[in-house]
Amino acid sequence: MAEPGTRAAEAAADRGWRLRHLPVLLIASVVLAAAAAVVGGTTRGADGALGAALGVAVTALSYTLTTVVLAWADARDPQLVLPFGVGVYVAKMTMLGAVMALVASTGWPGLIPLCLGIAAGVAVWTGVHIWWLTTVHARRARR
Repeated sequence: MAEPGTRAAEAAADRGWRLRHLPVLLIASVVLAAAAAVVGGTTRGADGALGAALGVAVTALSYTLTTVVLAWADARDPQLVLPFGVGVYVAKMTMLGAVMALVASTGWPGLIPLCLGIAAGVAVWTGVHIWWLTTVHARRARR
């Protein structure tokens, strides 16, 4: 069994651990955005393709921002994670709500594909993150 504090010391020595999963998630998001654009284009034309891909991009940008901010906060002081996490969440949801209301007011035909792209982005990001944690990260932690 490891000494108390050993894991914290190892984490401190490995500064990149907080962002190590990000490339895999971003690659999955790019693949999903391409697939969403094809489906959106096939079902709703150019506006559908743009809306679906943009929805996935919004999700990826949102989650990436959260990941980077929380990694920064955790690296400074773990007690900063909660206030920064809540602050980033409130700011993102406020901006997303405002943008969605603005887009909805224009009558743009890509709105529904945009919403579906956001939902697909959330599902895929979450699923890939769970996969990464239970396979890649779990294997690394056992070493």
